[in-house]
Amino acid sequence: MKKVILLLNLILISGFIFAQSMSDIASIKVDNLSDSQVERMIKQAEATGMNEQQLIAMARERGMPAGEVSKLQARINAIRSGRMGSGNNTPNAQNQGRQVEGMEMNDIFEDSRNQDPYRDLTPKQKKIFGYTLFHNRELNFNPSLNIPTPQNYTIGGGDQLLIDVYGASQQSYDLKVSPEGRILIPNVGPIQVGGSTIASATARVKSALTQIYSGLAGANPNTFMELRLGNIRTVSIAMAGELNKPGNYTLPAFASPFNALFAAGGPNENGSFRHIQVFRDSKLLLEIDVYEFLIKGENTNNITLRDNDLIIVPPVRARVELTGPVRREGLFEVKSGETVENLIAFSGGFKSEAYKERLTVTRKTGTELRVEDIDAANFQAFLPQDGDLFRVGQILNRFENRVQVSGALMRPGTFALQPGMTITQLIAKAEGLREDAFLNRATLYRTKPDFSLEVLPIDIKAVVNGEAEDVLLKREDVLNIPSIYDIREEYYVKISGEVNKPGAFAYGENMKVADIVLKAGGFKESASASQIEIARRVKNDVSGKLAEIIRIDIDKDLRINGANADMVLQPFDHVIIRRSPGFQREKLVRVEGEVYYPGEYALANANERISDVLKRAGGLNQFAYAKGATLIRRNEFYTAPSENDIKTQNLTSVKSNISRDSLDRTEFDKILLDRIDLKIQEKGGDQANKKGGLMADDFRRQTIESIVERDSGEVDIKTLEMVGIDLVAILNNPGGKNDLILQEGDVLSIPKELQTVRMRGEVLYPTTARYRDNTGFKGYVSRAGGFTEKSRRSRSYVVYANGDVQRTKRVLFFNFYPHLEPGAEIIVPRKPEREQLSAQAWVGLGTSLATLALIVNNLLN
Repeated sequence: MKKVILLLNLILISGFIFAQSMSDIASIKVDNLSDSQVERMIKQAEATGMNEQQLIAMARERGMPAGEVSKLQARINAIRSGRMGSGNNTPNAQNQGRQVEGMEMNDIFEDSRNQDPYRDLTPKQKKIFGYTLFHNRELNFNPSLNIPTPQNYTIGGGDQLLIDVYGASQQSYDLKVSPEGRILIPNVGPIQVGGSTIASATARVKSALTQIYSGLAGANPNTFMELRLGNIRTVSIAMAGELNKPGNYTLPAFASPFNALFAAGGPNENGSFRHIQVFRDSKLLLEIDVYEFLIKGENTNNITLRDNDLIIVPPVRARVELTGPVRREGLFEVKSGETVENLIAFSGGFKSEAYKERLTVTRKTGTELRVEDIDAANFQAFLPQDGDLFRVGQILNRFENRVQVSGALMRPGTFALQPGMTITQLIAKAEGLREDAFLNRATLYRTKPDFSLEVLPIDIKAVVNGEAEDVLLKREDVLNIPSIYDIREEYYVKISGEVNKPGAFAYGENMKVADIVLKAGGFKESASASQIEIARRVKNDVSGKLAEIIRIDIDKDLRINGANADMVLQPFDHVIIRRSPGFQREKLVRVEGEVYYPGEYALANANERISDVLKRAGGLNQFAYAKGATLIRRNEFYTAPSENDIKTQNLTSVKSNISRDSLDRTEFDKILLDRIDLKIQEKGGDQANKKGGLMADDFRRQTIESIVERDSGEVDIKTLEMVGIDLVAILNNPGGKNDLILQEGDVLSIPKELQTVRMRGEVLYPTTARYRDNTGFKGYVSRAGGFTEKSRRSRSYVVYANGDVQRTKRVLFFNFYPHLEPGAEIIVPRKPEREQLSAQAWVGLGTSLATLALIVNNLLN
């Protein structure tokens, strides 16, 4: 019993894991679904009465991308054809499928079911033509009572008659028809109206009222009368036969047989829609054909029901099925004498892709099945039989008179093949060749009768000029006339370096260096004022030469001059504009803390040192603590902005300042704003967009990141580092070995005189204590409560105020702790956690010891 419960739990859990929601189907990835999930989706769809096409259509309507819809359809087709495993059944794919949370397979089709007015019908019931008429939740056949009194209505016991007399005399009567069919009018007496229509009853009542209202009679009456219905009586109708809900029904007297059928749920799966019988007084009154209403909209025999009428729905006599490309597929009931032509009319006619010349019917002969072909000429003569299955074929997916032409023509495309059409006539239909057509050779692709491909070379120039025999075209011929540009490499020239928009540009004949420089937006301010290099491809040279280098001189105003100034570029030339060796962008460092003039300083020279910048900052003030000075420097993990980012930032600032003074904006400012917007959109070249420093720094960063990722993915890599400096030694010996050369972004931080020591890590009470002379490492630890039991004393270290670090040294069994200075910080690390031996490890250790003891005992004996 426990095994059964466990198995049921596993089934429920797996069903929950693999559940998907059609309400969120737009986010489902088909590649993440296993074959079992797709198969279950199909089964759930079939259980709700949906076929595969409806499932695909619903997925498309719910927003699933077209690519995912194609994948889903391919997976369904693969499963249907028995090729299981075409999808992802690997554990990885199943795990991905499990990751789609918050979805249930039953909810996939629930929304669709709620929107389907026929959601309670089975697939067979939906196929029966006419069945859904009485099950459409949006359709109501209840009779309307808010209509004018029909003159042909037959009055019966229980009806309420309202009689209005107006004109010279005014009176109103509210009378109810007695079970005997009479009404009683005061001062007149009883009048028989039962069984009469409204029109005849009106005449009879008017004649009786003439006794007291003489103005009703005569050629010129001055009194008038109107008779109308008030409350309408109900009638009891018996519904029998092949109905969904047979029984006795009480309906308004206006009810028709259609109203009664709708109340009884219509015919069931075995009921007839063509021979519904209405009996009155034990006689057949009429026979109703629902198809006449559905197809032609005719309802001439739809009478008004009376008390004790009987409606019988007999079993269906002959029902056939029609499938294929018709407007309405399904099961159709046929009467005796109706032909295939009537059946096609019931289905709404053929679709455009239907093959209309022949139908195929599968017929039951009583002993076996038989297939018959019905030509279009026999549609009016062939009589369907009960159980026949008619199939409509599709037209062939091929063209009977198509030829195609592609390539360098004015109007390439598809054309109709005319008898005797040739290549020149096809070119004429395409309005002739383009100027760039390659005339030496064209290709005619021809499909042979066995569907193999034949390639025929054509001298198109000779054919067009009449120098060669014209070629007669055949069905499905494809003529390709290439362009001269299709058969050669696309020409371009490239420019890089110090121009505003480096890159590759289309090559044009007679293009010069000045032209491509102009296309590239001109020189940058940093462009070299000496020379330009052109790297040209080497052709037909086997000496090992890789490129031909051509140099062009330019003057200080960046105007091209010299012997090669008018040199014409060739395809694939690479123009390189060098950076001027004397051009340098300013580099800033910052001095903060206890100096006279803190702030940012631009480096004046590439070898400017700490002492130089400190001198420009006015030197240390009286509060400075030189021993605690530190240098903060960017490392290889700092991503410096690219040249294009710096340019965009500066131009954006200019734009902001111009926009701020909108009242004083001049015409120059407006033009400048438009020009700045264009400059901001320019992305520059690869070098201008490169972030970070040198390539060596990038490689070092990537190497460190790979090591950190391998060892531990939780290490936080910082972009700034503290460099320990000895500012006292720098001030005493400027330019010495301690005086470091500054780099861009360096921050020289000089604190006030420090008088404390901090204790952190594995001490009982981490705190900050006042610095005392002659107090050692252990003395400060004692002031923090001492070491904890998990402290690793031999690995303790001290971080000094200037960023230097010293660790504890161990000689034999003695620890030699670092000395302390003001502003120092003591760090005591934790001992590493030791893993406890498991029970299996203890058993293994005991077994090993026992074995060792046996070996020793044997050796001793």
